[in-house]
Amino acid sequence: MNQRKSWQDKIVYQIYPRSFYDTNKDGIGDLLGIISKLDYVKSLGVDVIWLSPVYRSPNDDNGYDISGYLEINPEFGTMEDMDRLIQEANQRGLKIIMDLVINHTSDEHPWFIQSKDPTSPYRDYYIWQDKLNNWTSFFGGSAWEKEGDSYYLHLFSKKQPDLNWHHPAVLDEIKKIMRFWLDKGIYGFRSDVINVIYKTSLDDGKKRFVLVGREHYHSQEGCHRILQTLRRDVLDHYDTMTVGETVLVSPKQANDLILPERKELDMVFGFEHMETDQINNKWFRTKFKADRFLKVITKWQEQVYWNANYLENHDQTRSVSRMGDDQTYHKESAKMLALLNLTLKGTPYIYQGEEIGMTNGDFTSLDEYQDIETHRIIALAQKLHFPKWYQRRMMKMSSRDHGRTPMQWTKAGGFTQGVPWLKMNQNTKTICVENEENDPDSILTFYRKLIQIRKSHPVWSDGSFELVWHRHKQYAFKRIHQDGSMMILINFQKKTKKMPIALKGELLLSNYPDSSIHQRHLRPYEAVIIKEAHHA
Repeated sequence: MNQRKSWQDKIVYQIYPRSFYDTNKDGIGDLLGIISKLDYVKSLGVDVIWLSPVYRSPNDDNGYDISGYLEINPEFGTMEDMDRLIQEANQRGLKIIMDLVINHTSDEHPWFIQSKDPTSPYRDYYIWQDKLNNWTSFFGGSAWEKEGDSYYLHLFSKKQPDLNWHHPAVLDEIKKIMRFWLDKGIYGFRSDVINVIYKTSLDDGKKRFVLVGREHYHSQEGCHRILQTLRRDVLDHYDTMTVGETVLVSPKQANDLILPERKELDMVFGFEHMETDQINNKWFRTKFKADRFLKVITKWQEQVYWNANYLENHDQTRSVSRMGDDQTYHKESAKMLALLNLTLKGTPYIYQGEEIGMTNGDFTSLDEYQDIETHRIIALAQKLHFPKWYQRRMMKMSSRDHGRTPMQWTKAGGFTQGVPWLKMNQNTKTICVENEENDPDSILTFYRKLIQIRKSHPVWSDGSFELVWHRHKQYAFKRIHQDGSMMILINFQKKTKKMPIALKGELLLSNYPDSSIHQRHLRPYEAVIIKEAHHA
């Protein structure tokens, strides 16, 4: 690792403000709620909070449709609350990164409202055409919406018009926005769908089942130029960390965005490992196959310069429900997933509730889902006459709302004294911070131990990755460092299996309380870290 950066030993905790903690009884989490829980966040041992959007927004896409980049959405609080959050976090040694949503704005943003006038200087802030091409949206249907006599491009919701990055004024505006927040003391940005911001041409796209037109906007050279400019003109003048959300990228495309000599982003979220249980797109979900998942994990560990490691977030279903067993082996599989995520090469991201093993929501009807994407996809499925049972399966397996149910603080819920904006999972009676806080065998306690171990050994932030064994659902790898190496063994299944590897060293951590270095069998979802003997 050349020229090690300060962010490379940090652990990130993602907060989805709407679902974290509500202080004013309106059923929506707020900034004061986050402030009140900072001591809890600090107690985990994490270093950075990734704060999902708190900007002014009409909430067509829960804050990812921004109508005021320099304002706070009143439902979350005020700018004074935000200033206090940054200050209180800094006092605890916690840094904050914010979402930078610059592929699109809300259609209620003043820029877009003014751009509807063809003579307005804001017309070229967006992509207007007199006739539409055949591009399709990530949310289904055409990527174009008619307004007056023209059409505007929206790769996502029609209420999220795409910005025109060919117009120099757009770049200048985004620089001002970034400086505004960096001057307030934030640590950097998570850049939303950043590798689709530049449209090289507006020609018709090749015919395909989904995302027609993507060859004209996906990971274009113009995107790299923009990121290099933002790095040179803004980010390099502050102590920052950046992570890009990048759709449909290969390891090579990821490296093109993050290699230090490129001077673009620090790391990116890939999606390939999250696509191993789907056919074509996430709404056609198959049974999770650990073998396929682990092959992709290995590929990215071996080929990508620095990984942003995650197993769930606000756009994904809960990992223990998806990749583990949220019933019989709930505790064991949640701990196993934690151990995997925090021992891989790269920066680990933990999503709120993941540290207590929160599961998918227990929704029973479409009316209980709030996610705009879910409603639009199900409307399309109804139009195509998909059977009702399959529509229910699509929602249960893939809706983003499963990762957005309110944080389970107490047996009674503890998120709000009002009516929560999204149905709270009834298993809060058993899965909650209150139950796990002082339980030495809880998932929460395991996360704290694991994070403490990660902080105590340079191998995790500086060590290389080496695959030792992977066969079906058994997985073993080493993290190698001059000061000592670690062996990680994982059994990704419900059966006890023999691991054909000689074990030497010290058992550092296991998700089973009675594990032994001498055992050659791994129990269901067992995962262990072995500190190997150091040879000078």
